[in-house]
Amino acid sequence: MNRKKVQITKEFAGRLVLNAQLLDGRIKLTDGKEGISQTIDQLGYIQIDTISVIKRSHHHTLWTRRKDYSEAMLHELQSKDRFIFEYWGRAMSYLPISDYRYCLPRMNNFQNPTHKWIRQRMDECNHLFEDVLKRIKNEGPLSSKDFSSSLGEKSGTWWNWKPAKVALELLFWRGDLMITERRNFQKIYDLTERVLPENCDITMPDDDELGQFFVRRALSALGVADEKEIQNYMQPETSRDSDFQAVSKEVILKSINDLLDTEDVIIVTLTEDQNKVHYALSESIKNVHMLEQTASDVYLLSPFDNLIIQRERIKRLFGFDYAVECYVPAVKRRYGYFVLPILWGDRFVGRLDPKADRKKKVLIVRNLVFEPEFMAYDAFLPLLVNKLIELARFNDCERVIFEKVSPEKKRKPLESLCLKNAI
Repeated sequence: MNRKKVQITKEFAGRLVLNAQLLDGRIKLTDGKEGISQTIDQLGYIQIDTISVIKRSHHHTLWTRRKDYSEAMLHELQSKDRFIFEYWGRAMSYLPISDYRYCLPRMNNFQNPTHKWIRQRMDECNHLFEDVLKRIKNEGPLSSKDFSSSLGEKSGTWWNWKPAKVALELLFWRGDLMITERRNFQKIYDLTERVLPENCDITMPDDDELGQFFVRRALSALGVADEKEIQNYMQPETSRDSDFQAVSKEVILKSINDLLDTEDVIIVTLTEDQNKVHYALSESIKNVHMLEQTASDVYLLSPFDNLIIQRERIKRLFGFDYAVECYVPAVKRRYGYFVLPILWGDRFVGRLDPKADRKKKVLIVRNLVFEPEFMAYDAFLPLLVNKLIELARFNDCERVIFEKVSPEKKRKPLESLCLKNAI
């Protein structure tokens, strides 16, 4: 069968990606909570992260795209409106409640897990499941703090969590419990039947439904992608995490082919690499002509932002070689602990390592590094300072200070602009 193909430049592919990721200012969403819900729906998921040197990644990712965002909006969307819920996306994530049924296969995986480590913890804690569920049923929503520790047990990683906390988490993974809200980032668990909206579809999807859902979800958010990128968009990359996989590679590939047959998806090649096959939704390619002029906004992206999370993809499409360094020893870091990629229009132009000193109300730029080929400082520095001031405000800070800038000669102009535009 002759399938429809189009060829575009890498530049246009990048613009398709940024448009799909709501990072070019073209897609207009509703203000307030509804706009936040629409953002999560477009991206498919928002990854939750614990690191808090600045606002946690899930808040930062939404703020990046929605300047009217507040943490209260996310809390209400989960705890009151029930428009979103927590479960596994690429990692633990906020997901649209309309996608709940497509998480059911993953929940089924945890009924009888094959992964040795998960199986071991299931065996160690399953004697607690009935009592945990009974307490929540009788007492209402509870957190792990509501369950006492055994003598000598300490909180921390999975390896030394108290058994009741492990039981809560495994019951959540299995679908018996949901997270009804978070209080000071602490998970509050409740019975799934009391959290799910009454009209929520809970029918188990078959392989065709599941595969096509994930292909459409991925391509809607990615703009243009190859098969591996589609597979990995809302699932862990490593094969050892098979219990966390919602759908197999074989099902994804079949769904891509089925959607190619119906022309809902088309094959895309890049002028610069015509041998590599990409895919896009047909409706996205129809609108490619609207992306002639690229926006010039500045975005400071979380290391766990949906755009940047697939590192090889960003290197291939944008020429930006990025790695998160918070998990490596300090002496091995090139740029810093929690480095934010700096996107200007459709180019990555630098890296920023910030820290919010909340007591002193100071946003500290521990390191700012511009890409070696970047030269457009006169036009860019005022825009960057404005964005840094916005970042400071978002993090409840009143000043921005710089510890290290490369090239060093750009430190004084940045400091002068910060003073001129004092918060």
